[in-house]
Amino acid sequence: MKQGILNDILDYSNRANPYPLYAELRKTPVFHDGDGPYVVSTYFDIQSLLHDPRLSSDARNLAASAGDPLAGAEGEGAAALPPSFLKLDPPEHDRLRRMTNRPFGPPHSPHRVDDMRGFLQSTVTGLIDNLGDPERIDLVDQFAYPFPVTMICRLLGVPREDEARFHVWADTLAASLDPDPDADPKEREKKTHDARMELGMYLAGLIEERRKEPGEDMLSQLAVGHGQDETMSTMELLSTAALLLIAGHETTVNLITNGMLTLLRNPDVLRQLRETPDLAVPLVEELLRFEPPVQLLPQRTPLVDIEVGGVTIPKGSSMWLILASGNRDPNRFENPDRFDPYRKDIQHLGLGSGIHSCFGAPLARLEAQLALTELARRLENPRLMEDPPPYRQNAVLRGPRHLRITCDAVRPS
Repeated sequence: MKQGILNDILDYSNRANPYPLYAELRKTPVFHDGDGPYVVSTYFDIQSLLHDPRLSSDARNLAASAGDPLAGAEGEGAAALPPSFLKLDPPEHDRLRRMTNRPFGPPHSPHRVDDMRGFLQSTVTGLIDNLGDPERIDLVDQFAYPFPVTMICRLLGVPREDEARFHVWADTLAASLDPDPDADPKEREKKTHDARMELGMYLAGLIEERRKEPGEDMLSQLAVGHGQDETMSTMELLSTAALLLIAGHETTVNLITNGMLTLLRNPDVLRQLRETPDLAVPLVEELLRFEPPVQLLPQRTPLVDIEVGGVTIPKGSSMWLILASGNRDPNRFENPDRFDPYRKDIQHLGLGSGIHSCFGAPLARLEAQLALTELARRLENPRLMEDPPPYRQNAVLRGPRHLRITCDAVRPS
């Protein structure tokens, strides 16, 4: 295998279709070029490592990352804040995730996501109603980008009149995750820093308001806490809110956009979804396998020397887990490069697994199901204006930056 395959994976020219590179990578299930990260690309090894307590997500356990081209790539737009639970190990991870889950899902808040269904549906309807000229639609800018931010604002309890400001901060922080070789680094850094500070100050003020007068929203319940052992500090709460904003936004944008792109490339499946809306549930699971919004998890590290696929990976080494490669592993999935929403066994890695499995998975799934179903139903004869579309620079959070389509009409709701 040529030494530069990791650079090829990161090279923007391969962003539209990295899957042949992943297939090449799987020929060496644990790849290491001497000074770079250890790269794991096969399904069963990745699945095992996601459940292995000897693997750390805390960058403080890395011995060195000088040879890792993705060092620092998992930024959350939360400078000067403590690490979110996404980047912590037990027991700190478990404490923060448990507290965050209390107002979000079972067993304490079992109806939180399902109760949002009506609001999700009305938001999707409103966005499609306002698409404008059916001959020129950018599904990213006009639909997939604004949709999840609106949902997160509702979830956190951001007042409706402040949502526009939240959208601006989310866009700026999302853009900061993508490399931009053409931008002025200092100007870009200042813009990102200002957005982080403004968001942090806004959230801090909102937290104080919620502590005095809590409502039914998630931020209120996190701010009030549940006893001395179940209360977040203000800094922890700010870090968690920033995580929900950035991680929750980016993955859902990519899931919806990759999903619509896949459907437009498979018009028979698009027609089936229009005729049979219940297909949305297995279809989204197959999308999470076929075109996962998070392609790889960089900067994991073993806490002790571990053996994977006959290779000893030293303690403190940088590791990448290529989720998208595992999802196309022919030793796990039959015809893995075929998009098949009727696939019987879709135990994919698209939302991770183990203690760091995607926290917002129930909401992301519902958002994608409703969005894709309604787009399929209401867009009359949609076609891609360019294929492949222009992609984001980011190799980790992979998805089209624009998805320009044309259609004959937008059917009334």
